[in-house]
Amino acid sequence: MNNLTFRQLRYFEALASQRHFGRAAAVVSISQPALSMQIKELEDTLGTPLFERAARQVRLTPFGEVFAPRARDILRAVDELSDMARLAQDGALTRLRLGIIPTIAPYLLPRIIKSLGRAYPGLDLSLRESLTQTLLNDITAGRLDAAIVALPVSEPTLTETPLLVEDFVLVRPAADANLPVPSRDALREMRLLLLEEGHCFRDQALSFCEIPDTRPKEVLDGSTLSTLVQMVGAGIGVTLIPDMAVAVETASAPVSIARFHGAQPQRTIGMIWRRTSPLATALTGVSQILRVAAHG
Repeated sequence: MNNLTFRQLRYFEALASQRHFGRAAAVVSISQPALSMQIKELEDTLGTPLFERAARQVRLTPFGEVFAPRARDILRAVDELSDMARLAQDGALTRLRLGIIPTIAPYLLPRIIKSLGRAYPGLDLSLRESLTQTLLNDITAGRLDAAIVALPVSEPTLTETPLLVEDFVLVRPAADANLPVPSRDALREMRLLLLEEGHCFRDQALSFCEIPDTRPKEVLDGSTLSTLVQMVGAGIGVTLIPDMAVAVETASAPVSIARFHGAQPQRTIGMIWRRTSPLATALTGVSQILRVAAHG
């Protein structure tokens, strides 16, 4: 059997994660035919298929399921050795692969980029916006060094450090500006607009309203906070958005903002990374910088 290559393992891991040749090819920045050829060569080397190919999706074979975690362990170990070498050579953080969820990215990224640029001149900063579960998978697989998400993630292999606690506010049509702020009970009877499934912000909003996530007819889904606010402006319903999004998302919509009485719905935003990462000490320093930036 010919030797496996790290490149083939990275291509395999991308396809195992994405389960789609087009998306996997985009992740590793090669063409789809080139990815397909590399996967076929890997399977020929191993002497057994790793994937079952369907028209629109691929899935791991039983051997592929066994192979996948071993490949991820190898890739993560290689990445960690590379990180150790960079720190030993430079004594400073020179590259950072950072993930961030969509309900934070548009509002916090400008401050993050500015603060990191000042603290680490010449830093090679790579950013990825995606849902929490995808970012967790990427950190575990070594594709990301850290991520900014809503806490807790309750994953024992990861370090969590809080950056910011922020309130949620109620967004209503402008005509409702002088109406009393609804209670939780009243809010459950209104047409509530929420982010689609997979967004942790959706789960937090449902939890505050004490609504089970059974997709009732009075709950409508949107793909972004901007879409939700524009739907409210059109009179379709009401929504909750995080405080940091208010200035950006309500500037061009005929809506009003209200804060709840008593205990406020909140989320904790934090930074996470692998406990075993060679960059752990450096990432602790990054989190301290980002904590200041988040409050700025």
